[in-house]
Parts: sequence; C-alpha cells; structure tokens
Amino acid sequence: MSYTIGTAAEKLNMSASALRYYDKEGLLPFVHRSAGGIRIFKDSDLERLRLINCLKATHMPIKDIKAFIYSYTEGDATIKRRRDMFYERKLAVEEQMATLQKALDMINYKCWFYDMAVEAGSTEALKSLKDGDIPEEIRRLKENS
Repeated sequence: MSYTIGTAAEKLNMSASALRYYDKEGLLPFVHRSAGGIRIFKDSDLERLRLINCLKATHMPIKDIKAFIYSYTEGDATIKRRRDMFYERKLAVEEQMATLQKALDMINYKCWFYDMAVEAGSTEALKSLKDGDIPEEIRRLKENS
C-alpha cells in the first residue's frame, strides 16, 4: 500500500513534522516522491521508520542513525558493520537501563521515606530509625541508588 505523510505519521503514532525532519536530516532516502514532490510511503518504509524510532528511543544520535541507513542501502557488504552497530547499541541501552534502575531505586526509597514521614508527621522522626527498623528491601533500594 501507499500512504501520504499524514497517514504514515498516524500509523507510526508520530507527527508529520517529525517525518519531514527525518527527511531533511537524510534519514529517508528510501521514500519515493510523486511527480509533484509529495512523499509516498510504502509498508516497507514504515518498517524502516519503526526501526529509526526505536534507535531514536535509545538516544542514538541522528548522525549514527543516518550512517546505519546508508550502510543498509549499501547491501550485504555492510552486514558486519550493521550487526556491530546493534551490539554497540544493545550495550548502550543496557547501561542506560542500569542507570535508570538506580534512579528508580532511589525514587522508590524516597517514596517509602516520605510515606513514613507523612505517617509520622515529620521527617525528623525518621532520623532516629536504625537499619533494623527499615525493611530489608527498602534498605537495599537505598544502598543500590
């Protein structure tokens, strides 16, 4: 099937302006245009755009996504380069997830802390808590963050 930029954007749950930006940045060399210059998206283009969105969600820089897109257009000669890029991205995402987990642990600890403070009516009351007074899973959250 063929899609206009508006329909493609809707199918991808993104804005048409984002697709125009991707095009301006050189991320859509695979999208054809009509004789009048209107972008015409195919199902295969939408799949490539889903991958671009995935890479963007990992905070991959546009220049690196562009390099991947052009490697892809070069065909099988770049298979190893593309595979290596995905392993690098996987490692970067795992590192991001570990960082976010530490942040979440701290936030969960603070939620517990302030729940207890609200219950006690003061944060001062919690200063006298000993480690044994703090549930083990909460203590772990504090230590891991």
